[in-house]
Amino acid sequence: MEILLHPGYFPNCATFALLAQTTVTWEVHDNYQKQTFRNRTHICTDRGRHMLNIPIEHVGGDKGRQKYSDVRLKNEYAWQRQHLKTLQTAYRTSPFFEFYEDDLVPFFERQFTFLLDMNFEGLQLMASLLGFELSSQKTAAYQTDSKPNIDARFMIGAKQDLLWQQQTYTQVFDDRHGFIPNASILDLLFNEGPNTLSYLKNQDLSFMDGQ
Repeated sequence: MEILLHPGYFPNCATFALLAQTTVTWEVHDNYQKQTFRNRTHICTDRGRHMLNIPIEHVGGDKGRQKYSDVRLKNEYAWQRQHLKTLQTAYRTSPFFEFYEDDLVPFFERQFTFLLDMNFEGLQLMASLLGFELSSQKTAAYQTDSKPNIDARFMIGAKQDLLWQQQTYTQVFDDRHGFIPNASILDLLFNEGPNTLSYLKNQDLSFMDGQ
């Protein structure tokens, strides 16, 4: 299966199941849209599902829309340090957080200018930790018709409920909140460790039927 996909910020498990089982071309010529997983991801904390949100520089007025590739990060305050601290608090007791922490810290200490560049860096980091090669294939221009690829660009939408029969795994606070589905790949990694890639390869992708 060959699909067209948006790069996001430490994307959810369903997106990584696609990365593990399909051939991906990255959409890099789209317009930026608010309230998507381009600049947010969901993790699991002692209070349940929690969103990590990346502040960006918004354009407005007569500037109109901006390309995803042109979106700049708002680095006036240390949001990366805040994200790292939140992850440390949420996952310190997970089975594998300490195993991966030293690999993650440099990412959160590095300051990026553009959102798209940072997201690709995060995707590359995850692929390296999981043990697979991230696709480097990117679109040459924006196309309404995704053919010959299957269009999976809808996966970037943060408001759409995905009809996905995800296999459960043990989460840090599932005794309080039950299983929280389709969290960030970070949640799966910290709880499943070296088993993460095998887990992703065994997930059902029938939610892509009809796309």
